[in-house]
Amino acid sequence: MAFWCVSVLFPATPPALSLDDAIKQGLENSLHLKKSLIDLSSSEYSANRLWAEVFPTISGSLGVSYSSKLFSDDGFILDGKGLTTSAGLGINLTLNAGIPYAMKNIRLAYQTRLLNYEDARNQLEIQITKNFYSLIADRDNLASLDYMLQLAQRQYEKDQVAFRNGLIGEMVLLQSRLGLENARYNLSAAHSAYANRMGDFLSQLGIIQNEDMALEGKIEIVKIEANAENLIREYLPRRPDIISRRQEIERLENAERQSGYAGKAPSLRLSTDWTGRNTDSFTDTLSGSASISIPIDPWIPGSSRSQSVRTAKLAVDKARLDLQSAEDAAAAHIRSLAANLRNSWDSIEIARLSLGVAERGYELTEQGFRNGTIESLKLEDARNNLVNARQRLLQTELSYLNMILDISAAINISWKDLLK
Repeated sequence: MAFWCVSVLFPATPPALSLDDAIKQGLENSLHLKKSLIDLSSSEYSANRLWAEVFPTISGSLGVSYSSKLFSDDGFILDGKGLTTSAGLGINLTLNAGIPYAMKNIRLAYQTRLLNYEDARNQLEIQITKNFYSLIADRDNLASLDYMLQLAQRQYEKDQVAFRNGLIGEMVLLQSRLGLENARYNLSAAHSAYANRMGDFLSQLGIIQNEDMALEGKIEIVKIEANAENLIREYLPRRPDIISRRQEIERLENAERQSGYAGKAPSLRLSTDWTGRNTDSFTDTLSGSASISIPIDPWIPGSSRSQSVRTAKLAVDKARLDLQSAEDAAAAHIRSLAANLRNSWDSIEIARLSLGVAERGYELTEQGFRNGTIESLKLEDARNNLVNARQRLLQTELSYLNMILDISAAINISWKDLLK
C-alpha cells in the first residue's frame, strides 16, 4: 500500500531521449551500417595482405600405383608384383610489371569502402536528426493544441453561465460547444499521429519501448549568412561523392597501367618441382625452370589485347568527364540551398509577425465577444487563426533547420559547426 501511495504522489516520468542518444542508438542498430562494416572489414583484410599478389602458387601431390610383370625377357611366366608410392611438390611464380598497380587498386578499394561507410554514417545521422526535430515540432504543436482546448473549455464554461443567466442564446452555446469538441478532436488526432510517428522513429533506432518516450530538446535556430561561392571553393572538394569520383579516376588509371604493362611488358615465370618415388630403391627428382614471356599481339594495332588497353584509356577519359559533371551539379545544388536558406529566413520572420498579429487578434476578439459586439463564430475563427499561425511558425522553423542540415550535408561538415 505504501508503494501505491508513493506512485500516486510521484508518478513515474517517461524515459527521456536526447538527440545524441538517438543518433548513438541509430548508428549502433543500423543493419545497413553493419553490412557496410562487413564489406569494409573484407577490404581492409585484403589491403593489409598485399603480399598475396606476389605469393607463389604451391601445389602438392600424392600417388599410389601397382604393377605386375607377367613375362620375363626369355618368355617365362613371372609372379612379380610391385606397389609404388610417390609424392610431389610444385612451386610456380609469375611476375609482371602490372602487379604494383593491382596492389594500388586493392588499397584504393579499401579507402573507397571506408569513405562510403563514413558517408553512410553521416547520412543516417542527418536523417535521424531530421526525424528527431520533426517530432519536436509535433510535440510543440500538441502543446499548442492543448492550450487551444483549454481556451475552448473556459469559453464554453463561461457561455454556460451566460446562457443560464439569459445573456446569450442557445445557438451561441451550441456553437461554443462545437468549438470545444473540434478542439478536443484536433488534439486527439494529433496525439494519435504523434504516437505513430514516435513508434516509427523508435523502430528506426532499434529501440523497443512500450511506454511513452519523452524527447529532450527544442528547435533553436539562428540566422546563417551562407556565401555559396565561398562554400563551394572551400568545401566542394571534400564532398564524399567528389572524392569518390577522384578515386574512381585513380582506380581506372591504375587499371589502365596494369593492363598495359601486363599485356605489353615481358613477364617472368619461375617454377620448381620435386617428386619422390618409393620403388626398389627410393629415388627423388628435382626440376626447375625459368622463362620470360614477351607478348607480341598487344603491339599490333587493332588486336584484341590492344583494344583492351585502348578501352581502359577511354574509361579514364569518361571518368574525368563524370567528375566535371558531378562538380558542376554539386556547385549548383549548393547555390540553390544557399538561396533557399535566405528565403526561408524571410518566411520565419513573416510567420513570427503573423503569430503576433493572430495573438493580438484573438485577444481583441475575445474582448469584443465579452462585450457582446462580436459573435461566437468570429471568436472561434480567431482561435483557429491563432492555432494556424503557431503551426506555420513551427513548420517554417523546422523547414529552416532541415535546410541547414541539407546544406551541411552538401558541404560535408557538421550542422552544429555550420550554426556556429
